[in-house]
Amino acid sequence: MGLHLSRAAVARIVPFAVFMVLLVARGALPTDGSAGVDPRWVYAAAVPIVGALLVWFWREYGELVRQTLPSAGEAALGAGVGVLVFGLWIHLDAAWMHVGEPSASFVPTDATGELIWPLVALRWIGASLLVPVMEELFWRSFVMRWVQSPRFEAVVPQHVGPKAIVLSTFVFMLAHTLWLAAVIAGLAYAWLYVRTGKLWVPIIAHAVTNGVLGVWVVQTQRWTFW
Repeated sequence: MGLHLSRAAVARIVPFAVFMVLLVARGALPTDGSAGVDPRWVYAAAVPIVGALLVWFWREYGELVRQTLPSAGEAALGAGVGVLVFGLWIHLDAAWMHVGEPSASFVPTDATGELIWPLVALRWIGASLLVPVMEELFWRSFVMRWVQSPRFEAVVPQHVGPKAIVLSTFVFMLAHTLWLAAVIAGLAYAWLYVRTGKLWVPIIAHAVTNGVLGVWVVQTQRWTFW
């Protein structure tokens, strides 16, 4: 019997899958441009492509469209957790905390070392605004609740058990090279979702983490974190 996916599941899987395919394609291209394509612009293209998919499926994201927005306290909690995760992320980079190498480097500078600001802007927008929505819809709204029950749409976030949290966080970790930082981030975002029952709260946290990280990376030029 084939696996049947509901439209709600498809709406959460497709944007993430397209983003990952483009990420792999970017990593497969030579960085010297010998293939006729600058791989950094593949990421830039992913921003409108995946953004358009999120808009197309938007009505399927009931927890974003129809639920009550976070209160000021919940938003502040999400932002605070986001800053905390950022602080831990940039320090949890010892050699034993790495798994493999990044699939694609992103250094938005020209041959003279000057920043290419359109690339910087698109990278920051993608990481800070697009990725948090896309990933929280996939990892927390879909994967975590699906592990709890295949009828994931009916699972109330507050009823998600430890097994679903741990397994979804483990898979989330596999998508990152800084495995320990990813575990902490995944658990933090899952905790916010379970505690508040509102997906917007981990989205806020994820956006703050990635947004502050992007500013820090550009300022320090620690491109391995991007």
